[in-house]
Amino acid sequence: MEILLEEAEPGLFVLTMNRPETLNSLGLGMVAEMRAALLDLNRSDGVRAVVLTGAGRGFSSGAEVKSTERRHQPDERQNPVSHLLQQQETLVEIHELIHRMRVPVLAAVNGVAVGGGLSLSLACDVRFASESARFGAIFIRHGISAADMGTSYFLPRLVGASRAAELMLTGRIFDAAEAERIGLVLDVVPDGEVVDRALATARQIAENAPLGVWMTKETMWQTIDAPSLRHALDMENRTQIMCVGSGELERAFNGFGDRSRPDWLHL
Repeated sequence: MEILLEEAEPGLFVLTMNRPETLNSLGLGMVAEMRAALLDLNRSDGVRAVVLTGAGRGFSSGAEVKSTERRHQPDERQNPVSHLLQQQETLVEIHELIHRMRVPVLAAVNGVAVGGGLSLSLACDVRFASESARFGAIFIRHGISAADMGTSYFLPRLVGASRAAELMLTGRIFDAAEAERIGLVLDVVPDGEVVDRALATARQIAENAPLGVWMTKETMWQTIDAPSLRHALDMENRTQIMCVGSGELERAFNGFGDRSRPDWLHL
């Protein structure tokens, strides 16, 4: 299996890319398994958070371009542009799935995260890194655009346009310390501890109402793109009324009264 899925604690799942011999490159087989796993997790009522990591020495070395081309040649009547576009759409679908999931996805970057591996980490809601982690938008070093797999959308929003431009135009590799300094990752921990660090934050998230977490994730990312404060406020207002109408606010007050954890409804 090229994807491993473990319920580390009730409601907290660790999704591991399991191709350590290729530094977890995004071959189409692994992408298909990851897509299926993400869809299942998103449909399950018991999932509260997902930690995404890689087996072995790397998070992901990105798209497996050469072997993909060898195994999936277009037939003689297929337009080569549409063939490549279909493969590209297959790769980017998992990025959009992560971004749109009802539960937060936390990246535990345990080594190299370059190209499509970088963009995969960017699609997650929060990122943590091990000391050996390395990042890079290296598409441009291969003669193509660095605007790929959501990088041009996520990176400027996370680190600012000027920093994103420098990283994307040079394609340089940068380390975990710099990633933390520019705000790309939340914390850097010793090697071997990054999944545990991500799970610690996942536990804190899981203390909150599932609906509130879902609506917070969805609304935050959508208001980042809001054309005005008024649009953002309108979206927040409607979302908040939905949450209040769910009855979770009363459950929270009841829990505060007897100092017990509220009995939240599942999604």
